[in-house]
Amino acid sequence: MPGLVTATGVLGFLADEEPELKVFALQTLNDDIDTVWTEVAGALGQIESLYEDDAFPERKLAALVLSKVYYHLQAYDESMFFALAAGDLFKLDSPGEFEETIISKCVDHYIAAKNENHTVLSQKEKDAAAAAAAAAGPAGDDDKSLPALATAFGGANDNNASALISPTTPFSQSTLPSKSLLSRASTDNTIIEPSFDPPRKQHRSSSIALTHNELDTRRAIDSVIERLYAGCLREGRYKQVVGIAVEAKRLDVVARVIKEAGHEHEKSKGKASSDDDEADAPGPAEELMDYCLNICMDVVQERAFRDEILELVLDILSSNKVKEPDYFSIAKCIVYLNKDEHARDVIQKLVQSGEPSSVAVAYQFAFDLYDNGTQEFLAKVMAHLPSGSPAASREGAAAQGNSDEAATESTSLLDKSGDDEAESDSGDKGGDVYRNIRSILDGTKTIKLNLEFLYRNNRTDLSVLNKVRDSLEGRNSIFHTAVTFSNAFMNQGTTNDKFFRDNLEWLGKAVNWSKFTATAALGVIHRGNISQSRKLLEPYLPRGAGGISGGSVYSQGGALYAYGLIHANHGADALGYLKSQFSAAEEEVIQHGGALGLGIAGMATGNDEIFENLKNVLFADSALNGEAVGLSMGLIMLGTGNVKALEDMVTYAHETTHEKSVRGLALGMSLIMYGRQEGADVMIEGLLNDPDPTLRYGGIMTVAMAYCGTGSNKAIRKLLHIAVSDVNDDVRRIAVMSLGFILFRKPSSVPRMVELLSESYNPHVRYGSAMALGISCAGTGLDEAIDLLEPMMKDPTDFVRQGALISLAMIMIQQNEVMNPKVAAIRKTLKKVVGDRHEDAMTKFGAALALGIIDAGGRNCTIGLQTQTGNLNMAGIVGMAVFTQYWYWFPFTHFLSLAFSPTSIIALDHDLDLVDAKFHCSTKPSLFDYPPEQEVKTEEGPALIATAILSTTAQAKRRAQKKERAQRRESMDIEVTPTVSKPSADDKMDVDEPKKPEDAKKEGEAVTDKEASPPTEAKKKDQQQQKEKAGYEIDNMTRVLPGQLKYITPAKGRYWPVKLVRPGPLSTGGPILVHDREPGQKKDLIEEKLQKVSTDKAPVPATPGSGGGASARSRGGMGGLEDALLRQLGVNPGALGGAGGAAAAAGVLTAIDEDGENDEEAQPPRDFEYDTEPEEDEEE
Repeated sequence: MPGLVTATGVLGFLADEEPELKVFALQTLNDDIDTVWTEVAGALGQIESLYEDDAFPERKLAALVLSKVYYHLQAYDESMFFALAAGDLFKLDSPGEFEETIISKCVDHYIAAKNENHTVLSQKEKDAAAAAAAAAGPAGDDDKSLPALATAFGGANDNNASALISPTTPFSQSTLPSKSLLSRASTDNTIIEPSFDPPRKQHRSSSIALTHNELDTRRAIDSVIERLYAGCLREGRYKQVVGIAVEAKRLDVVARVIKEAGHEHEKSKGKASSDDDEADAPGPAEELMDYCLNICMDVVQERAFRDEILELVLDILSSNKVKEPDYFSIAKCIVYLNKDEHARDVIQKLVQSGEPSSVAVAYQFAFDLYDNGTQEFLAKVMAHLPSGSPAASREGAAAQGNSDEAATESTSLLDKSGDDEAESDSGDKGGDVYRNIRSILDGTKTIKLNLEFLYRNNRTDLSVLNKVRDSLEGRNSIFHTAVTFSNAFMNQGTTNDKFFRDNLEWLGKAVNWSKFTATAALGVIHRGNISQSRKLLEPYLPRGAGGISGGSVYSQGGALYAYGLIHANHGADALGYLKSQFSAAEEEVIQHGGALGLGIAGMATGNDEIFENLKNVLFADSALNGEAVGLSMGLIMLGTGNVKALEDMVTYAHETTHEKSVRGLALGMSLIMYGRQEGADVMIEGLLNDPDPTLRYGGIMTVAMAYCGTGSNKAIRKLLHIAVSDVNDDVRRIAVMSLGFILFRKPSSVPRMVELLSESYNPHVRYGSAMALGISCAGTGLDEAIDLLEPMMKDPTDFVRQGALISLAMIMIQQNEVMNPKVAAIRKTLKKVVGDRHEDAMTKFGAALALGIIDAGGRNCTIGLQTQTGNLNMAGIVGMAVFTQYWYWFPFTHFLSLAFSPTSIIALDHDLDLVDAKFHCSTKPSLFDYPPEQEVKTEEGPALIATAILSTTAQAKRRAQKKERAQRRESMDIEVTPTVSKPSADDKMDVDEPKKPEDAKKEGEAVTDKEASPPTEAKKKDQQQQKEKAGYEIDNMTRVLPGQLKYITPAKGRYWPVKLVRPGPLSTGGPILVHDREPGQKKDLIEEKLQKVSTDKAPVPATPGSGGGASARSRGGMGGLEDALLRQLGVNPGALGGAGGAAAAAGVLTAIDEDGENDEEAQPPRDFEYDTEPEEDEEE
């Protein structure tokens, strides 16, 4: 039947008295509504009257026609309400644009209504909890909700968060309209008033209000959503249901869907049990829980609701109904929810089984906890674990003859099924397991493995470093510091300090704070070398009363800083020493270094004693110490949200007159609010409303730290507003830069966001946009970011060029020409800027830093602000945040080393041995290969010009040669037939020309080249052929980039990764526990190279004139110039024979930068002749 051309005749039936004709008209219009809706729109009143007539038999059909007409009129709310009234006539499974639009509107209204209800309920619960806490008194310290700041800001005691909101600061969650992830409201990009109430649309038809109240509408929407759920569940589209339920905050629906998905999978698995592929495939319940975890970390922005989802997932994973729980997803939930008791229970349950496979899972579980947890959390987990020392218990039991007691003490967590001897043996094994778990949780094992990996695979290109050194004048402190940072970053964690040993003369040019920075660089180079740290730094560390050893106070302060860097985020063994040295120090420089070392080593420990010591030094009101102490106070209380600490810091920041102290305190306060999200809003508003720009700067940093990695819309709106409205350049710069911290999980969205800001008239905003790109896109090689940064390398402002170069290095770290063809050009540009004599000092400083960053850790590290399991990398984020403060204080640059993460694959078996496991990569080797090292070009002298030789000269030479030969024959009395030499040969020997290949071949030079060249060319061809083949084998302890993991699979053989339940690519790198499929066979282990390397103790500098007389010949590595320098400083050069760089540099760096008694005085400059020009003028 052909469709309608016009609806005029059909519409006439609507006025007929016969109901059958009206129904026929509605059915005809419904079939062809997309064609004739313009004519039907004029008859809406008639159709609505039919819908309102209770006696009309097809009211639902009239509602459906009305819905479609309103849809074409783009009145979507009215269309949705009439579609709901149509009931079953509105088909959810019809694949049409009308149905999809109405379903989307229903979902939006459903989500908005459920969010409103959820907010009310959670607020009631909060009020009830607050009342209970008030009644209980101070006993409720464990409550996560923080009390209001009592003395920090005006109005902070008001519990109504909206009272703290200014018209331009939308930081109250209650003032924001609920937004669906499917359809964002237009209020996303507007400034929201404190009293904002989302207006409810008035429907075009007044009859709706008369016949449908709000409750009926919501019931109808719920009915549609339930039908939608049922349809999705029938078709196996579980993720759509979970997505809507999570947005609507209906966790009961999420739990129900996961449960039903598991039941359906069990049924299908029972029917198709013979199919091995289906048996190995992950079940829908597992996929849904992974999906929940992913959207929890990447999409959900409210911390409280995120905790609820994680609690739900953790309960499902930990329930007894799950046969094979996913322990690694459990670890992710446990760390985020800070459930240390749950972690202890999981570890004990795994160890109790006693199976090697369970022990391997327990070790991998512990590695995941260490990667994602704070020191405070890990200490709580270890506190509840058994000590793991069964030997003493067994000895005591043998003395008493009571083996049962020994078994109880050492194996309290193991099943007591067996005789006493079996119990004792299992206890011994359990003790070893617990000792290993403790070594993993305290970081010792991971740090040792990373150190071994970086040492084995060090690919530092010293020629680049030497070029930087030669291009920058060492006597200029900014250039000397730049070379120090470049060396530290290139060799981070490799323990390779050869550059210091080979450049003692250059190192001797360091004075004052350059010496402080150079000494601290040893901590970056030897980061993680915990066992040798004291021996390594002993010549530099303070000694004697008051922390003074007679050496330079700058090297002593730098040594304490270096000691903290070596023990970064692992300060259990270092905090006691650092605390004693910091307390005993009297010199401000030593206190400065001690405070930084304490903060780095004691990161997130929440140690009140250390905090009080720092606060006492802060109250001494020293500008030099204030910045470091304020920062360290924040590092100690990192992420704790400690209100008392914040009150003290804010009060002192308002009282002190030192800008450096205020800046340090502002940065420290932002670190205390790390990851607190909505809990930091009151603090943020107070700081942002402060008239002091330095405290406003701290407010922006608090936004960056509190909402880091969340992608929070309100935080982004706030930062963008400040970036274009604040009157202070520093505040605007950090506001743009902080976008990188908020969005580093979504790097592709940052270039589009800062595109206009990168062209701002304000150079500080341009610099901030460059650094935002570097922070968020680090290690990605993102083309959009590079396209924005390349023009900024030619910016007219020097510090903008500096930021662009540093950011490019961050983005291009571990990239080669195959992955990104622009790498070679960018590296060439960096070297060119460093060597350009006409370039500004700040830009050259940035280029030197960039060359160190792009080759960080011997080209084996990337910048990782999140762990490989997806959690936030706390140390990396903090390191990056403090690194950005190099703008004010160069020594903070070393903090960037905390963000360097080794990109390794380290396979361990259930005994934590480095086994010879193999892996297969399905790509070409060239795709993820190291970038080629720089070719060192030998400097060629000026070309020789052939000398013209006259014929008379040649004849004279021939006569002289003939006469000389005759004399030799006479003296030997040997008769030899005289020979006449050819003139051409003698002439050629006399001409000073470059040797031709024929001549060189006669002397044997070209022969060697000819013999050597064919194998080299063949080797290159073979390498190229091998690189063209896709797929190659990877050994254990090899560099594997994050983007390479999806191509890595375990090779078929003896070992199989614990995390890999079914065949597929590896999920993470780093330490990977493997199952041994042949436990009885002999294991092939990988020898640890770092154990053979001993760290040399540097000789302690003696008093001037007491140096030994060993000659330079006894030391092959140093020349006479270095010997003279060391003897002048009172160090015996012979004592440094085979010493490392730290030992060799000790005498230089510990020297006091003061004139000696017998030193010659420098000649005074000549007097200025002031009268020269006037006299000349008079003469003229």
